[in-house]
Amino acid sequence: MTAGPVTAVDDAAEAFERLRRHLSPKLALTGSFAGRGAVEASGEGCRVMLSDGRSVLDFGSYAVTLLGHRHPEVVAAVRHQLDTMPTSTRSLANPVAARAAARLAGYLGDVLPKVYFGLNGADVVEVAVKLARLASGRPRVIAVRGGFHGKSLGALALTHSPLYRVGLRGCAVDVVHVDPADPAAVLRELAGGDVAALVFEPVQGENGAAALPLDVLRRWSEDAARQGAFVIADEIQCGLRRCGERSVALAEGLPVDAVLLGKPLGGGVVPLSALVCSERLYAPLAADPFLHSATFGGHPLSCAALPAALDAIEHLAGHGRMLSDQLAAELELLRRRHPGVVAELRGRGLLRGIDFTSPRAAGAVVVELAAAGLLVSPCLGRPTTVRLLPPLVSTEADVAEAVEILDSAVAVAERTAGG
Repeated sequence: MTAGPVTAVDDAAEAFERLRRHLSPKLALTGSFAGRGAVEASGEGCRVMLSDGRSVLDFGSYAVTLLGHRHPEVVAAVRHQLDTMPTSTRSLANPVAARAAARLAGYLGDVLPKVYFGLNGADVVEVAVKLARLASGRPRVIAVRGGFHGKSLGALALTHSPLYRVGLRGCAVDVVHVDPADPAAVLRELAGGDVAALVFEPVQGENGAAALPLDVLRRWSEDAARQGAFVIADEIQCGLRRCGERSVALAEGLPVDAVLLGKPLGGGVVPLSALVCSERLYAPLAADPFLHSATFGGHPLSCAALPAALDAIEHLAGHGRMLSDQLAAELELLRRRHPGVVAELRGRGLLRGIDFTSPRAAGAVVVELAAAGLLVSPCLGRPTTVRLLPPLVSTEADVAEAVEILDSAVAVAERTAGG
């Protein structure tokens, strides 16, 4: 039988069987649990239609759908490119990638003029660290406890949680992880003169939406810059207005050599990530453009989405600030109503983490949310925390609905999980 659109319960059963047989039984199990036996059928805005006819509110998708599903301007831009030239020869110059690079550099204020395009976050983490080591001639990298930078082998070395390194004897990069509570940590690590780069997320997504202290980040960045180490802000999850600013690091005046962007950069329609950096960091790639290349890097379909995505993000930025204020206020009321089970609220802008008193309580909430029709993003490395990632296209009513569903789920957890 040929595969086609999933529109019925029978098609969902077949999809789960294919997942079990050809991908992973655990993917089938978790997907079946989250959808209550249904699968994704279509999406529009912040809603996803399931194969059984239900509509669920998407405040998850691991930060990809900042513009919701199928934003019309982004879809139109991609469709136009699809009808024109959907792929690149890789031998001839492609104006779509050139236009996207110029637009992205300008979007960040033209302070970081060079751009490298990848398809996912780990792509640009890898190239940023590679360039830092080559440009500096130094081997070591400083990362941060609680940080997440990807699961490919090089990026995995920067990711803090040992959960993702089970069965691996080592990673390809010499990395030390410093404590965000220690302002002097980076200076001590720099003493050996062998540090190529400091890499950090201003707001750590997988660590429960933990915003790092700005005074510590400023000292770390200034210490690294004075010693000639590159400063790299990984904003793959928190950038592009997710946390209010185009770039959190640049808005705070941190002396960064690079900002890494991804997830919603392709407008939630196509995969796209980017390293936006200084001439000094980019120098090895400028000298040899084939030093680091990828067949689908700078893919025309993805690059065509970028200008439309940035336009849409900026158009909705003010609305996003209003949603952020509403969400923060409503979550604080929720915390006060459930002090026995909600331990702490974290985050910034439209990246929020609710930390529960135990993994059991957090798990009970996730179970209830799945049944009630609210998609969230659990934190794999922090099982006590549930992430909320509302799209910019959400309405005030959508946020109120999400918090009402969450409130009911937390009440159940309070009764059943020992809260």
